[in-house]
Amino acid sequence: MNRQYVGKDQKYSISKLCKTHKVSGSAYYKDRTKQKQRESVIEKVLALIRKIRKLMPKGGIKKIYEKCKEEFRALKVGRDKLFDIARKYRLLKKRKFRVITTTDSSHGFKVYQNLVKGTEVTSSNQVLVSDITYLRLKESYCYLALVTDVYSRKIIGYNLSSSLAVEGSLKALKMGLSRIKHTKGLIHHSDRGIQYSSKLYTDYLKKQKMRISMSAKGNPYENAIAERINGILKDEFYLNVRFRSFKQALKAVKQSIEIYNSERLHWSLGLKTPDQVYAV
Repeated sequence: MNRQYVGKDQKYSISKLCKTHKVSGSAYYKDRTKQKQRESVIEKVLALIRKIRKLMPKGGIKKIYEKCKEEFRALKVGRDKLFDIARKYRLLKKRKFRVITTTDSSHGFKVYQNLVKGTEVTSSNQVLVSDITYLRLKESYCYLALVTDVYSRKIIGYNLSSSLAVEGSLKALKMGLSRIKHTKGLIHHSDRGIQYSSKLYTDYLKKQKMRISMSAKGNPYENAIAERINGILKDEFYLNVRFRSFKQALKAVKQSIEIYNSERLHWSLGLKTPDQVYAV
């Protein structure tokens, strides 16, 4: 054993250090090997976290564990250990609670009762929810209309528009319905905003023989799923940043929705993705 440890002012042989601290050479090298193994495991764990966060920048550690469970098990890293590593390297997600509303319900159009409250949703294409949120541009705003299947949480229709005109919401609805063969009896739920209460929009729903449902005035919790998805896209997929242009915002929206549908696990779906549940 002739290796040397270099100190500040002089060199010490490993054997001399072991003798001084009353540690056997074999124990020293065994400990060094274990330390290198621990460091290797941590590097692999961090690589897995970075891999998922590249797609979903603010993905929670619990969902990352579930998504890569087999890889973590192969590394002998359980959920508690993963949290310890994430905490040490400051990779835990900070939770945010925020409610933003863009609803203008001061209009003269007919409003409808809430048909969703108390309804048990048991399959895809039973209840759709629609909502609008805004994205920031360099010197203005644009507006994202979404249509989501309640059972699977899958975003089936969307449209990004430079105005709050009803046409954007209608385009999102038509995109969503284009994948549904039978719309008769399907419930469409929204807030009481002018876009969803307008004659143009409600006439189209009636033409599709759909049932119209609306939340109570000023109560975003009656359209909670739509509000929640708005928050996920903004907080987890960085749609809350200020985009340089409408074109850049549209590209970010398309990518975010694709990843949200195909990759993001939901606790409410038994840790499956919206695509997996919608396809059942």
